[in-house]
Amino acid sequence: MKTESKTHNPTSVSDEPNDDYYRFHLPHLHLFSVFGNDWFALKAEGFARFFGTPVFLVAQTVIVAIWIGLNVAGYTKFDVYPFILLNLAFSLQAAYAAPLILLAQTRQADRDKAHADADAQHREALATAADQRQTLALQQSEQMMALLQQNTQLTELVKELSQRIETLTVEMHKKVLES
Repeated sequence: MKTESKTHNPTSVSDEPNDDYYRFHLPHLHLFSVFGNDWFALKAEGFARFFGTPVFLVAQTVIVAIWIGLNVAGYTKFDVYPFILLNLAFSLQAAYAAPLILLAQTRQADRDKAHADADAQHREALATAADQRQTLALQQSEQMMALLQQNTQLTELVKELSQRIETLTVEMHKKVLES
């Protein structure tokens, strides 16, 4: 997404390819980073996004299966049945994951609303530009009709004057022949 702001008059009709397409999104740039822009915010966002990936779910399932398998088979006894340490690990994970996920959802809702507002402004600007183009086309059509009417009048006047010249020429020709 472009971050540079260009001066743009949304009421002007322009078909330049360099017009800033995202001009309505610029006021909402602060919403693009879910948790902010510092180091912790970037890590927290990555962590929250990782919770929903298949890699995380598969890895967690494998780790839990190994954890339970080692303890049930008797290879180790650091967390015997009813797996209280494993439950504690899940609780700790949930305690950190839930707020991060809720924060991510809230900020995503804010971003979605901002994008919807920007898209609505864009559609409104497009509609305004289309109305302006239609008004301009109507004005040009009216001007063209007026010019066409003037051209028709001038053509009729030229025809009339040509007929008068021809009549006068014939009369003069007769008078020259008579004298």
